[in-house]
Amino acid sequence: MRVSYICADKPGCAELKSVELDPQSLAPDEVLLESDFSAVSAGTERAWLLAMPNATPNFPYHPGYSAAGRVVAAGDKVANLKIGDRVLITWAGHRSHVVRKAETVFKIEDDSIDLLEAAFAHIASFPMLGVRKLRLELGESVMVAGQGILGVFALQFARLSGGLPVFASDLDPKRRELAVKLGADEVFSPADPDFIARVMEATGGKGVNAVVEVTGVAAALQQALEYVAWMGRIALLGCTRISDVPIDFYRYVHRRGITLIGAHTATRPEHESRPGAWSEHDDYRTFLKLLAAGRIQVRPLISEVVSPAEAHEVYDCLCRTKNPPLGIAFDWRLLR
Repeated sequence: MRVSYICADKPGCAELKSVELDPQSLAPDEVLLESDFSAVSAGTERAWLLAMPNATPNFPYHPGYSAAGRVVAAGDKVANLKIGDRVLITWAGHRSHVVRKAETVFKIEDDSIDLLEAAFAHIASFPMLGVRKLRLELGESVMVAGQGILGVFALQFARLSGGLPVFASDLDPKRRELAVKLGADEVFSPADPDFIARVMEATGGKGVNAVVEVTGVAAALQQALEYVAWMGRIALLGCTRISDVPIDFYRYVHRRGITLIGAHTATRPEHESRPGAWSEHDDYRTFLKLLAAGRIQVRPLISEVVSPAEAHEVYDCLCRTKNPPLGIAFDWRLLR
């Protein structure tokens, strides 16, 4: 059978390729998964495609890590999955098919869940971790700095965790408008010369209790350190590739008792969840339950659903545009 996948042979350029795969070559404990949809994590995939600092992929680079589809073949000893089961496909790149050890695959139990929305489960698990690490309590004020794909999920998780009020900031007015629709109590532009003063005013002069920093821009972290409350917490969800802003750690962190929390997915436990740090599979399970219950929205985040044949155009846009479409998904069914 022919397997299609998206690949970048050099920085700044990705395109659709294909290779032959023999389905009969499955090991007894393996399954062959077929993607229906895969979701683009624009910020991360752009950084790696451009080989930015602190993102140094080996080329050829295979972007993508969040998808959903179904089992189309299974080895003789596979007991937990069967052909036709709907599953999440993670850490696999954007590709039409992938072989996995059956024990590592997360099955979607609820048939009511739409696979296009489920394809964003792995992307959503990152902001879920970032919000968990803040250990929010009911009524604490929260700022989500950055309203890209991770930030929009973080906004919703902060509200579900009891944050009140929940603020959002972004340079793009359209993203600020979406944040309001998804429940932000107030939104701000970090380019506003009175930005920090306005945040302080909105919190009665105290500053916000907790911040989810999703921009990955050092200047945004400096701003967060100026508007966070005394003894506040900042979860570093965005990956700061370039530390181009000097920070006075004594003045803004040490003296004020600020807690900076690394929220990279590598910090999560592999198997056993614990308060503030859940395993990937437990976060997938929670995300899908919230989705089925209508307590989190994915559709408003999806800007484009395109054929994988348009991969070159999609990644060219990511490389050239500071604010690319918010949520892009590849529809692999179009290649069948």
